[in-house]
Amino acid sequence: MTPGSRKVAVVGVSLSDCGRVDDATPYALHAQAARRALADAGLGREVVDGFASAGLGTLAPVEVAEYLGLRPTWVDSTSVGGATWEVMAAHAADAIAAGHAKAVLLVYGSTARADIRAGRRTGNLSFGSRGPLQFEVPYGHTLIAKYAMAARRHMLEHGTTIEQLAEVAVQARANAALNPEAMFRDPITVDDVLSGPMIADPFTKLHCCIRSDGGAAVLLVAEELVRDCRTAPVWVLGAGEHVSHSAMSEWPDFTTGPAAVSGRLAFERAGVRPEEIDFAEIYDAFTYMTLVTLEDLGFCRKGEGGAFVEKGRLLVRGGELPVNTDGGGLSAQHPGMRGLFLLVEAVRQLRGEGGERQVRGPDGPGELPRLAVASATGGWFCSSGTLVLGRD
Repeated sequence: MTPGSRKVAVVGVSLSDCGRVDDATPYALHAQAARRALADAGLGREVVDGFASAGLGTLAPVEVAEYLGLRPTWVDSTSVGGATWEVMAAHAADAIAAGHAKAVLLVYGSTARADIRAGRRTGNLSFGSRGPLQFEVPYGHTLIAKYAMAARRHMLEHGTTIEQLAEVAVQARANAALNPEAMFRDPITVDDVLSGPMIADPFTKLHCCIRSDGGAAVLLVAEELVRDCRTAPVWVLGAGEHVSHSAMSEWPDFTTGPAAVSGRLAFERAGVRPEEIDFAEIYDAFTYMTLVTLEDLGFCRKGEGGAFVEKGRLLVRGGELPVNTDGGGLSAQHPGMRGLFLLVEAVRQLRGEGGERQVRGPDGPGELPRLAVASATGGWFCSSGTLVLGRD
């Protein structure tokens, strides 16, 4: 097979223990997720010649690879916030297609929740005050304030209501109720969201992601290895990435995120249209992220996201476009850079492993979905990575 002509498939996905994990280190969660993903694929670690990791260690991914007993000949430590994993997956797919690697393992793990409970760290409100951020931090412009300000701009320009934003959280929780691995499963209402403690106007507590522990792993391989795997392949059909700004003053339009570019590129490269997608996994650190990314990806027109999320459109059961089928970062788990969890859930759904939350395909109740999109956002809408995935 000529390098550059290879197709690339995801053949192994897994989560580590997630939610409340008080007795493990981040390294242990990396290892647990990696072992489970390899077992899912039915492959041994000796096949892995590519490795990608970020967020842990002084020399990530060198330290994590050593901990896992890997000696890769292709590595990636791209770090662009929550979108890191979609961007890494795109890089890995390119490397495999070019013949630079045959099997790339992406791994993440974090004990963000447990560390705070044990006093090993405190909750961070910003990413620091160096570089361009020095002009914002002195004025109290925290991470969540950036998202809140962007949401307010969308409300001002397009008439989006706080009730519509709350619907995103309500439907995410309804999907989480069908997921036995989700951290929070009890139903919530729009009134529950609106009556919660204010965090950053207009966001109350339930507009914001939960804080959990957990890890995930994804194994991508060249098509010639697919026959050796125990799972059905999920193919990487197209990918896109984009960075837009660092300082908020350099963001041209608070109502348009970088997924407007990464999504367009991913769909074009996959040769599919948004209306062909069966379900979407979208980074949801805050409710506004889901709403504006739906617009950016072309599932509705700019300014119509508020109306789109009404009437249960995001639900696994009965929704026109199921979104965050595991409950997302708002209800399932969010240990930090959550982008890898989007890929795990998308692959599980395409393989028909969703259990009670299984999405059905366009041809009827007995059919599995064929196409999915996973789109993650990093920083404060600073970066985006989008992947289109499909099954045979």
